[in-house]
Amino acid sequence: MGMLCAVSFNRYGRLYYLDPGGLTPAVGDRVLVPTDDGTEVAECVWAAQWVDEETSGFPKLAGMATDADLKRDETQRRRKAEAKAAAKKLIREHALPMKVVAVDHVLDASGASARTTIYFTAPHRVDFRSLVRDLGATLHCRVELRQLSARDSARVQGGIGSCGRDLCCATFLTDFEPVTIRMAKDQDLPLNPLRISGACGRLMCCLKYEHPLYQSFQASAPAVGARVSTPEGDGRVVAHSVPRDSVVVRLDADGSRCSCSRASVCGPRKAHDAQYNSN
Repeated sequence: MGMLCAVSFNRYGRLYYLDPGGLTPAVGDRVLVPTDDGTEVAECVWAAQWVDEETSGFPKLAGMATDADLKRDETQRRRKAEAKAAAKKLIREHALPMKVVAVDHVLDASGASARTTIYFTAPHRVDFRSLVRDLGATLHCRVELRQLSARDSARVQGGIGSCGRDLCCATFLTDFEPVTIRMAKDQDLPLNPLRISGACGRLMCCLKYEHPLYQSFQASAPAVGARVSTPEGDGRVVAHSVPRDSVVVRLDADGSRCSCSRASVCGPRKAHDAQYNSN
């Protein structure tokens, strides 16, 4: 058990959880977060509070941001914007099929530009050697270009999913797990790409969230077309309702349909009840 707080480098951006140490940041406070390129300024969006989880593995806040830190952060943001505008302009001049997604800018100890990393997407591999030279001469620093996949691009840019919430990859997902069309079929979802694709154009990551529940249900529930006995009479299974943990049965007596819990028509459960009720 320990304390955790959540910070974000961009408004409505991905949340990062840290151990506040001896600090007590409130919502809206600017704090210093340790990164591979040194400490960076972030905004506290979830005040420090006690949690039941073990927090020894979480990184600790480096401190509260000072006026000098805020000034450095503002300079860094301004130079990111300048680098993004320059990159877009030079890409048009070089007629390259590239789309700038994000820019990362690192300052050295003196506050001068040290390195600028430009993330982009493209339909295929691009020869951008001449572009890098022109960018270096324009920005007066070392420039790196990195091509992102469709999923990584959506994570970096963020957005709103079809559910009306922020994209999972931009908020809490740390790794992309394989998602297959079989998961959509098992959940009886329409195989229309517009319905099961995310903002990245790939299959939605959330197809994997409930898939184990559907697999468990199908492993124990009677298949569609199977004959079963229900509390209301014998009939045939015509549909499944996994969220309700029930099956829809068409009764032999009058052809009407009824919804029965999976347990009430499951063979092993009925055998269990028959054995112990008889005793």
